[in-house]
Amino acid sequence: MTEGLQTTDFKSWIVNDALPLWETTGWDHRRGGFHEKLTPDGQPIQNAIRRLRVQARQIYVYAHAAHLGWYNDGIKVAMRGFDYLMEKGHAPDGQPGFVHLLTAHGAVENPLRDTYDHMFVLLAMAWLAKVSGDAQVRHALDLTLAFVDAELTDANGDLLEGKPVSIPRRQNPAMHAFEMSLALHQTIGHPEALARAKRLHERFSNTFFDPQSNTIREFFDESWQPLAAPRGTSVEPGHLVEWCWLLRRFEAITGQKPSVIPSKLLDAAIQTADPVSGRLFDESEPTGFVRQRTSRTWPQTELIKAWLAEAEIGRADAEAKASSAIHQLKRDYIAPAPKGCWVDHLDEQGRVISDHIPASTFYHFFVAAVEADRVLGKTSN
Repeated sequence: MTEGLQTTDFKSWIVNDALPLWETTGWDHRRGGFHEKLTPDGQPIQNAIRRLRVQARQIYVYAHAAHLGWYNDGIKVAMRGFDYLMEKGHAPDGQPGFVHLLTAHGAVENPLRDTYDHMFVLLAMAWLAKVSGDAQVRHALDLTLAFVDAELTDANGDLLEGKPVSIPRRQNPAMHAFEMSLALHQTIGHPEALARAKRLHERFSNTFFDPQSNTIREFFDESWQPLAAPRGTSVEPGHLVEWCWLLRRFEAITGQKPSVIPSKLLDAAIQTADPVSGRLFDESEPTGFVRQRTSRTWPQTELIKAWLAEAEIGRADAEAKASSAIHQLKRDYIAPAPKGCWVDHLDEQGRVISDHIPASTFYHFFVAAVEADRVLGKTSN
């Protein structure tokens, strides 16, 4: 199969299978909101607790799909999700910000104001504001950004974990704040977006990145010192490749010369991958020792994006590696699942160990397909 045919097939699966499924089966037509997860045979799990970040991720997907012309009803679906998000998730207890968890009936399950959640709310609003031009969406975006700055940011300008404050601090919310900042620039040209991204890039360079192992530190104390082992030596290969893609996007947007660091992150990730299947494992250590020899779906989508980013800077064989990763994703995770769905978790032998299909992963699939179409799509015409 050629690279172009693989790319076209991936996009076709998103457009013709996944987007229709998650609008229909994936939406709670009785109570509103997107379902949190489906059964392995593709039916809604009706009473699952709902994470705000999942609602936001689905809004983002449909807004961006509408912008690309991939889904005619994308704006309608995204606005429906936005209305639910604002009605049920925004300040239902009279306090500003979005709550962390909702019940399936729309009641507050956990009132925590989680920073990670808010990054995805902002990502969703940025794309929805762009594609809809709706003043209410833009107002909500500005209100949410102000809340993050006032309540979820410390005196040094670093993100807290949430409100109330908790420890450990993690690189993950900052990574998605970096992604969100780039999206704010790309979608609505927000005047503060690149300054935010540059501050987060500095935090990555000074704190998150470990130059000795070319990996990323995950967990920190309140002073941004890495935690002791074993938690402080946890490495997620999926995050290595996710940062690779984000750093390359930052370089492209700001006009910077490509750095060697994203390539080093990708290399460190693939050095710990399964030598037979090529799948990224879930957890390793800076030494390269693999702690968890299972493979979630989302790191495989991020691997595709990393190889595509490397292809754009001319790295040898990167297009072929991206194409191979797309093929592996389809073979191992999409093909065994119902139409529009995927298998979420495999053991070392490639056997399914997940008991549900999480809606949260659709965002990862979608962005990988968008990037594949953008970078490799020219080969399919």
